[in-house]
Amino acid sequence: MDIVLSIAPVFVLICLGYGLRRGGIPSAEFWNLNDRLVYFLLMPALFYVRISTADLSGEVLATMASVLYAAFFAATGYGVLVGWLIHRDGAVVTSLLQGVGRFNTFIALAVAEALYGAPALQMAVLAAAALIPVVNLTVVGLFAIYLPKPGARPVLSALKGLATNPLILSVLIGLAANWAGLGRLPVLHDALAVLGAAALPIMLLCVGANLKLRGLSGDALPIALSAIGKLVVFPVVILALTLALGVDPLQAQVLLIYGALPVGVAAYTLSRQLGGDAPLMAAMITVQTLLSFAAMPIWIAIGERVFGLG
Repeated sequence: MDIVLSIAPVFVLICLGYGLRRGGIPSAEFWNLNDRLVYFLLMPALFYVRISTADLSGEVLATMASVLYAAFFAATGYGVLVGWLIHRDGAVVTSLLQGVGRFNTFIALAVAEALYGAPALQMAVLAAAALIPVVNLTVVGLFAIYLPKPGARPVLSALKGLATNPLILSVLIGLAANWAGLGRLPVLHDALAVLGAAALPIMLLCVGANLKLRGLSGDALPIALSAIGKLVVFPVVILALTLALGVDPLQAQVLLIYGALPVGVAAYTLSRQLGGDAPLMAAMITVQTLLSFAAMPIWIAIGERVFGLG
């Protein structure tokens, strides 16, 4: 019950964002601009502040990355297998693969901080920094395999996109500042910290604003299989690996939070851009987000019991 009460505000803000946008408050244009504000300013500020002052000594980042990569590729392998078994076309399979592998960073950061404070938030930022480039390149590569276009170079385009991605750039600048030993720079660091603090509530409202409950349509089988892959297979692999490797309890719990995340809204945009089944992708995002309201507290409770955090 304590876990549910602790993370309930996260999901309340998501629901509030949905209600505000559907009510036209303040306007649809406002929410579209808000997405850009989060993506280009607030999230990069949060990433820079947390990474530039993080403790990157030892094997913390390497351990987190190895567990997350293994779980991501295990879930992707599951997606490839079930996509072959259900005999759907490439557009459907690409949505299925995004559904089992991509994640909603915003929810991970908010839940980690709500439950375990600033140290967990810092770990969650590092996990996102490790996952974002690998997930994006892999997903775009899978689109190239399942939906080939003559003369197209999607992987090259993805690399160019990563090179100009504000989140990736903020991670690289934060790492450079950390390794250079700059620490907290007066004024600049404090200003970015204020912007970063605004990121979490605003981005949760944006997550809700982007949900689409009306007019949901799509093939029920891929939707169900994607939910199983993302909310069962992914966290099971993370739980097994963290126990096998003897990962630090708090670190392991943050990784498990990532395992229990629904697919992120960016998957819908990529489906539209690269010829995937965008309506199906929208249905997967909404269904997984709703299911995560129940699944995430369960996985967090299991993690606290197994890792001894209770």
